[in-house]
Amino acid sequence: MTPAIRAERVSRTFPSPAGDVHACVDVDLTVAPGELLVVRGASGAGKTTLLNLLGGLDRPTGGRVWVGEVETTALDEDALARMRREHVGFVFQSFGLLPVLTASENVELPLRIARIDPRERDARVAEALDLVGLGAHAAQRPGELSGGQQQRVGIARAVVARPRVLLADEPTGQLDSRTAASIMDVIEDLVRTQGLAAVVTTHDPLLAARADRVIELHDGRVTSSSGGGTA
Repeated sequence: MTPAIRAERVSRTFPSPAGDVHACVDVDLTVAPGELLVVRGASGAGKTTLLNLLGGLDRPTGGRVWVGEVETTALDEDALARMRREHVGFVFQSFGLLPVLTASENVELPLRIARIDPRERDARVAEALDLVGLGAHAAQRPGELSGGQQQRVGIARAVVARPRVLLADEPTGQLDSRTAASIMDVIEDLVRTQGLAAVVTTHDPLLAARADRVIELHDGRVTSSSGGGTA
């Protein structure tokens, strides 16, 4: 089976007046379809940088990344943007919703950008909101929803284009423990039922316990890996 996402000796160095900052160093990583990988590490360990490199939001200074059979690090900017739009869903700690739009309109945005037919857009948006348990809240704006509901809208937006990879950066970081557990329920269910490959960063050991595999990052390096797969 072709991995959903793979990184080979991926590094990212940022220049600074005090000297180079090595945010990721020679990271090797493979995630299969239907696998939930959690990335743990202290603030500044390189977790967000790694997600950005895996999802094509940033380019590595060394190494290569594949999504499916496509080497994303070899793509030009237009092809890379198309790959992100079609194959990768992003979930952010801050939810990232537009406050003037309803839940359904927020979820619809990626499909509008992709110029999907309106009738298909409507069907996919309804399906995505149902998947996260918010079908009855489609007409509400973010300010009318709880934090957990807003993050569910964010997850629906991330999966509405039916990507093969879901990348979630501290998706429960602004939520209380009970709500955080419900969000991880949603992500775990999507991995199991939709065959997504999910990479989730978190500080929470209870959430990490749900993963098929956990890797620890320290100063941009993978220092340990545990679970059923191989990092």
